[in-house]
Amino acid sequence: MSGSPVKRTAEQLRRDARAIWQAGVEAVRAERLIHETVRVEHGDLWIRDMVIPLDAYRRLVVVGGGKAAAGMSAALEEVLGPDLLEAKQVAGWVNVPDDCVRPLRRIHLHGGRPAGRNEPTPRAVEGTRRILEIVASLDADDLCLGVISGGGSALLPAPREGITLDDKLAVTRHLSAAGANIQELNTVRKQLSRIKGGGLARACHAGRLAALMISDVIGDPLDLISSGPTVEDHSTAQQALEILERYHARQAGVGQRVFDVLRQPRAAARAKPVCQVTNTILGNNATAVDAAGREAVRLGYAYVLQSATQLEGPAEEVARRLAAQAVRMREDGGPDCLVSGGEPIVHLAPESRRGLGGRNQQLALAALEYLGDDLREITLLSGGTDGEDGPTDAAGALVDWPLSAAARQRGFDAGEYLRRNDAYHFFEPFGGLIKTGPTHTNVGDLRVVLVARRQSAAG
Repeated sequence: MSGSPVKRTAEQLRRDARAIWQAGVEAVRAERLIHETVRVEHGDLWIRDMVIPLDAYRRLVVVGGGKAAAGMSAALEEVLGPDLLEAKQVAGWVNVPDDCVRPLRRIHLHGGRPAGRNEPTPRAVEGTRRILEIVASLDADDLCLGVISGGGSALLPAPREGITLDDKLAVTRHLSAAGANIQELNTVRKQLSRIKGGGLARACHAGRLAALMISDVIGDPLDLISSGPTVEDHSTAQQALEILERYHARQAGVGQRVFDVLRQPRAAARAKPVCQVTNTILGNNATAVDAAGREAVRLGYAYVLQSATQLEGPAEEVARRLAAQAVRMREDGGPDCLVSGGEPIVHLAPESRRGLGGRNQQLALAALEYLGDDLREITLLSGGTDGEDGPTDAAGALVDWPLSAAARQRGFDAGEYLRRNDAYHFFEPFGGLIKTGPTHTNVGDLRVVLVARRQSAAG
């Protein structure tokens, strides 16, 4: 029977926001996506509705990289099973973050960078060199599977001849700090790399290369996921130069070697791969948003779903939009849950006064500042599905009225923390950080907004 109407408490909203967000992440875990989309039947390998006759190939090799690549590799070994692992002499080399390294039966997981540091390292360069050697040694009797996911741009570095890893680091650090979006960043990365922009496919001499992708780029442009190592590159060196000029890279100290290399012709970059190449997306941001919506319904919420279809702007602008929607939901009735996905950008403060944080923490803090007293009966969570947000051990942050009140009581000025990109240290004392550890996936960011709505109490 029904009792008098009650409101969900702040604690319940906080608990439900975590559960809804977590359901979205679970839906795009690498192992789950592989088992849902890849299978072996009667000696054939199926990837969705594409069939690959394994009898046509003597060996099977797995290569790739990314934040989800360890889980993808482990699940592939499970799908293939011990008999095929032996019969097809399965081997492989995959670059992953250090905290994702684990022993597998046949595929070697190579630690390419420390946890929380989404930048290429010399270890990643060495691992990428090994991958390029492996695919070049294959022949027409071999099948190569690529496991590609977000984070692969940093984990698969192979600087062009004439520049160093430090040169590439200077470029990516400058563009990221200046607020370049992922399309601009990866356009430049591809032009400075031997493996990105289709370089892996061109180096591969196998009879067939089938790439399995988990997309972290809004709109799923294949050439931008991990900078497209298996996808023909249609960008140009001139476009890369224009991007560097737009963000004043030369004035910021990016070395002359970078500009010289970009002006050199690249005949090999226009060569067609010698093997048959296919690319299949297994999961993306919309997959996570849809699953989060289903969990919201299970918990009794009426939801609105918004998965971005194009690049988002600054985190502060996205925060203001979400905050305004939250107020309307609370005041106007109707849906009491908003699930959105995307990937905003952050303009970084000068390094001398820059704090610690990431785009999700910046977004959450900007929403807190924008709402002020209007935060009552609203909970907002923003987190990266990979479990990493900037150079921190948090996936993101959650804001609500109790947290805001506690911060004000302690004299924390949200605006000041925002201006120096120090959201981590704003949220840390009040339990507002979302910490998950590595999730073995990466489909961009997932945000959950809940508002208190009167509901019937069961009696």
